[in-house]
Amino acid sequence: MIDFIYTLLAFIVAISILVAVHEFGHFWVAKKMGVKVLRYSIGFGRPLWKKSYGPDQTEYVVAALPLGGYVKMLDEREGEVLDTEKHRAFNNQTVSKRIAIVAAGPIFNFIFAALAYWLMLSIGVNGLKPVIGDIDNNSVLATAGFNPGDEIVEINDRSTPIWDVAIQELVIAALNKESATVAVSKGDGFLIKKTIDFQSLDDYDEPEQALKALGLKPWRPHVDAVVGKVLNDSPASSSGLIGGDKIVAVDGQTINDWYGLVEYVSSRPEQKIVFTIIRNNAKQSISITPTLIERGNKKIGQIGIGPAGNAVIPEDMKREYQYPYLSGLTHSLEKVWRNSVLTLKMIGKLITGEVSIKNLSGPINIAVYAGYSASAGLARFLDFLAIVSISLGVINLLPIPLLDGGHLMNYLIEIIKGKPVSENFEMLGQRIGIVIIVMMMALAIGNDLTRIFGG
Repeated sequence: MIDFIYTLLAFIVAISILVAVHEFGHFWVAKKMGVKVLRYSIGFGRPLWKKSYGPDQTEYVVAALPLGGYVKMLDEREGEVLDTEKHRAFNNQTVSKRIAIVAAGPIFNFIFAALAYWLMLSIGVNGLKPVIGDIDNNSVLATAGFNPGDEIVEINDRSTPIWDVAIQELVIAALNKESATVAVSKGDGFLIKKTIDFQSLDDYDEPEQALKALGLKPWRPHVDAVVGKVLNDSPASSSGLIGGDKIVAVDGQTINDWYGLVEYVSSRPEQKIVFTIIRNNAKQSISITPTLIERGNKKIGQIGIGPAGNAVIPEDMKREYQYPYLSGLTHSLEKVWRNSVLTLKMIGKLITGEVSIKNLSGPINIAVYAGYSASAGLARFLDFLAIVSISLGVINLLPIPLLDGGHLMNYLIEIIKGKPVSENFEMLGQRIGIVIIVMMMALAIGNDLTRIFGG
């Protein structure tokens, strides 16, 4: 229950910050353009807090539903406007001013992401060295001469101080189906560079599948395959597995650690597995059939157990990812640009069907990651905020009615035609926009629930 409350609070804080930034962009530019702002609201629904301030007595509101916000400006289309204030109404502004006001929301999201990355890189992010733990035989990396224990130091001439950065570089190359030049440091300090051509891999639909096709497994701390918790009414419980049992083999294959056990069981849903265990210094066998769990487009097996011990990471495998202030700003701007392009490409591949729509995430999944990142420290939380802020900026620029991009599309038509779009056209667009947004939200929430509960 405490974890749920923490996750919920982290989600509310994250969304409130990002919405406040987005709406402040509209608010600030509108003020600068001389438009009268009637209300600046964080959230929808019943106001929890409200205060009027300034010469225009603008209402500042915090509302009950923290899943968005809005800036209400003086507008003749939404109510009667005094003759003395018509020049301050939004609808009476030039098209260039309206474009600036509407575009300011997404632009502020990008600015915020750059500042969040800058602060994150200045504080420093703790992570694991990108050391290869294992490589599948006959895989692309094995054929290229990479070996377990090699440390990835560069990908496409970009430094990879921790695994997070290395994985992102590989994902970008996989998404673009392009080549990646990987430089690794051998144990003796010898550096080799090899080029990986993602187009040469077997066909894949997702970047994650491409990384798996590489045969690459990051280094992980050793965790003994000793059973800790056994869930009630699980396949493990029904078959007689108990806490303290040490699993030494599955189907006759030796198990060296917990991760090897998880990989074997996960890949065999609804297939009977013979577990060889040691209990009270005696060896015995137990047959267990993993339950089929569907998470997104993945089908995995689970038997309902957890490890007895926690992973202990040696100090020499830890590293801090940090930059000085000036170079940190340069890197933050580059990260915003590259992640914006990556987000746009992912959206394009979702639309064309190159990437499964099951990868679409909604508020539940965002909340889970908000809780995780907040618990991992300020730097990780800033990284999360930057990523979501970029996503909000990109999505809001899409030419979908109701979103900022839809309004900008109407203004582009106005520039071409020499007059605003008709009210009927705008109303039709809003109806279409509502349908699109509701369908996307329903699909995203459905994906979230599937990830959590399976099925």
